[in-house]
Amino acid sequence: QVQLVETGGGLVQAGGSLRLSCAASGSINSIYVMGWYRQAPGKQRELVARIISGGITNYADSVKGRFTISRDNAKNTVALQMNSLKPEDTAVYYCNALVVTVMRPQAQDYWGQGTQVTVSS
Repeated sequence: QVQLVETGGGLVQAGGSLRLSCAASGSINSIYVMGWYRQAPGKQRELVARIISGGITNYADSVKGRFTISRDNAKNTVALQMNSLKPEDTAVYYCNALVVTVMRPQAQDYWGQGTQVTVSS
């Protein structure tokens, strides 16, 4: 009942920048948390960054100082600005949201389909 769609992935050279966006749609009452995860081949999915409705953010140590997460609560969107990209950042990036829908009061976890980010050296 909730859909997350990511955009902005692509191929970039090391040291370059990329901006990912995610839009949530559906029967949304409120979104408590929005975030970005990534998964590289042969590795488990890991948290990159997340932001709660009040604006508090968390970042993985590996991206601190390089990535910035932001959200527009009115539009139910979240963005990830990625600067100084490294080959180690290559992964499929997934949008995640903890959502309360109009149909039930319990918050549920939703995921986007992912967008590929490839950083060449």
